[in-house]
Amino acid sequence: MKTLKSLFVTPEIAPWVKTGGLGDVAAALPEALRSAGVDVRILVPRYPALREAFPKAKLLTRITGLEGQFPDCALYSVVVPKKVTLWLLDAPELFDRPGNPYLNAAGQDWPDNALRFGLLSRVAAWIGSKHSTLSWHPHLVHSNDWQGALTPLYLQLFGGGSSKTARSLLTIHNLAFQGLFGQADLAPLGLPDSLWTLEGVEYHGYLSFLKAGLQFADRITTVSPTYAQEIQRDETGMGLAGLLRHRSDRLSGILNGIDTTIWNPETDPWLPAHYAEGQIKSKSLVKKALQDEMGLQGTNQMPLLGVVSRLTTQKGLDWLQVIAEELMQLPAQLVVLGSGAREMEADFLTLAARYPGQIAVRIGFDEGLAHRIEGGADMFLMPSRFEPCGLNQMISLRYGTPPVVRTTGGLADTVVDGVDGFCFSEETPEAFLSAIRRAVTAWHNAAAWKKIQRHGMTRHFGWEQAALQYAHLYAEL
Repeated sequence: MKTLKSLFVTPEIAPWVKTGGLGDVAAALPEALRSAGVDVRILVPRYPALREAFPKAKLLTRITGLEGQFPDCALYSVVVPKKVTLWLLDAPELFDRPGNPYLNAAGQDWPDNALRFGLLSRVAAWIGSKHSTLSWHPHLVHSNDWQGALTPLYLQLFGGGSSKTARSLLTIHNLAFQGLFGQADLAPLGLPDSLWTLEGVEYHGYLSFLKAGLQFADRITTVSPTYAQEIQRDETGMGLAGLLRHRSDRLSGILNGIDTTIWNPETDPWLPAHYAEGQIKSKSLVKKALQDEMGLQGTNQMPLLGVVSRLTTQKGLDWLQVIAEELMQLPAQLVVLGSGAREMEADFLTLAARYPGQIAVRIGFDEGLAHRIEGGADMFLMPSRFEPCGLNQMISLRYGTPPVVRTTGGLADTVVDGVDGFCFSEETPEAFLSAIRRAVTAWHNAAAWKKIQRHGMTRHFGWEQAALQYAHLYAEL
């Protein structure tokens, strides 16, 4: 059987450029695919962090004369330490900018994001077309989220229509982000006016990158089986449920994994002490160190609840504001690490000031602290209103930190209520508080709690199974 060749298209990749879970997926899934026998190349913009990390990247080719207003660009190649090849899309006028890939210093979208990520999709399609001058040619192009979602359309428009044209797969990591732009962006993107229809790229008066991908991709996946069902319902389909139902025969859910070499309490370099299933006693040392680091009372007489998250209403963390007083009266401690909505950040800082020694908040992101919260907290809170997959609940299970989650998306697919974590279904702060109360009651029963911890720590959430499912899907395509 011939070796499958896949071009993996992503707008970010950890550890160099990461704003969310997609960065982690882009770092781990291609490596797992490579272990499963797939020949993978990762296409990612050559942001400053990647330019600095790989100054000796090899020039592969220059690409000129693309349709619309795309600038001339180049591809550079580098093999990263885990033997996966990165292809860096070099277009300095579009990608050589400070900070976030999507936002300027004021937290606003870059005004030319349509052209920036349109170029990412267009180059991905060029690589997958008969026009490519490269010696390596993919059997399929696997694009991710709205930033790569024009790829399937470009393959149809400019692929050449021959057997050399790659097939297309689009993975939805979060349907809420749809890449909406104006009709005036059609021409700069090299798209004909004839696509401005319901069957094309028009979406309620906008040009939608994501809709285009869902409309034209050969196959569609999302990041958990439950989320694949949820997005086909009108109430949770973000306006795209009808199209997803129409293409349901091409849609499937494949659960994400976690990098078990990075997330391993036996070897984690960010933890002050290590522990394992069956030898979990040292976890209390991590808790004490976390309390000291965050200015919390150094006690083991109450549970420590952990949060590492974007601070948004999607994550349900506004409910913590509502139930904070009840949590403190349990009693319990709370540590929060994250950033997001400015108002929510301010509210959490206010709570920390109101309950010194019991609530600690760090605004921003700190990789080491994220690991110590996973290892040092007694339980982990994820009350998401919707959650396509979620990674922290899998990490928490592996770290013996039972998660408290709402039964949605990947949370429903990974946490078993009363067995390795605690679940609730209603979208209310009262239901969230009730689940926390059940968790705290269990925590006070040492034998029962150890059983719950150990059950979670024996679960396996590595990328191997997901990689095999993707490889099978690739072969079908």
